[in-house]
Amino acid sequence: MNEKTYRFHFYQNKKIYFGISIVLLVVGILASVIIGPHLDIQFAGGSMILYSVEGGQADASGVEAAVSESTGRNCEVAISQDITTGGEQVTVSFSGNQAMTPEEQAAVTSALQSAYPDLGFELLSSSSVEASMGARFFQKCLVCFAITAVFLLVYIALRFRKIGGLAAGITAVIALMHDVLIAFCVFVVCGLDIDDIFIAVILTILGYSLNATIVVYDRVRENRRKMGPRVSYDEVMNLSMNQTLSRTVLTSLCTFLSLVVVLIVAMIYNIDTVVSFALPMMAGVAAGCFSSQFIAPNLFCMWQIHKRKQMDAAKQKA
Repeated sequence: MNEKTYRFHFYQNKKIYFGISIVLLVVGILASVIIGPHLDIQFAGGSMILYSVEGGQADASGVEAAVSESTGRNCEVAISQDITTGGEQVTVSFSGNQAMTPEEQAAVTSALQSAYPDLGFELLSSSSVEASMGARFFQKCLVCFAITAVFLLVYIALRFRKIGGLAAGITAVIALMHDVLIAFCVFVVCGLDIDDIFIAVILTILGYSLNATIVVYDRVRENRRKMGPRVSYDEVMNLSMNQTLSRTVLTSLCTFLSLVVVLIVAMIYNIDTVVSFALPMMAGVAAGCFSSQFIAPNLFCMWQIHKRKQMDAAKQKA
């Protein structure tokens, strides 16, 4: 093939791309182990009370001190802004398996009103989750991820069976796990709670990254049919990845910039839930762009080249 047909030699530089991913994953996993993930009460169990605040601004540390003194239990306090009313919302969370009784909720409200007499604390909602129930819910989420990965593997294997479907499916799933680990590390390092937002982020990344990988495999299948079986797999792969590079980068860049805008707005209005979604999604989009363009196709190409060598060696022996 003419060297001018494509600009970048992706397959020849595969060790660089693999090295970048390995370094990022090792650093992220080590940081996650040191810091430790923080499970939300949805998974770890506990209680949560949500208040609306009118007449001024509350202080998170002051609220925490007042509640801890009145209940004798450690708590976490998050303050956000309700963009519909412009007022503040205070979330008081208690970890553990002990549910909040109505008397304890009343004591918390009374403590807040005493600590902030000029502010109006109004109870909006309260919820409690048993630790065993949260653990079962988390286990079910992990099982759902595993089942999803199996279905994706089968789907890709069937769709690309003419070019090595099993290899395409396994390498695509490896790339997905790469993106999920990156997003998980961002959650832990940034101190974000592992909750239902984490599940939403992971599912979104799975769909987004898989779509980009399938685009590359589609082009490989088309070029393989046009160029014939005599052309080496690395040449077909290099051409295919160069043809899809601009599409993958531009699509990911547009999504990334949109998430940047969402993150900025969420930080301005102090919307913690949106920040918890946008920030790891930005990392997931970047990781998905990298894995679908540089990791999965190169792994797939390595698999096919190794398979071809084994077939040639078997023919020579025969």
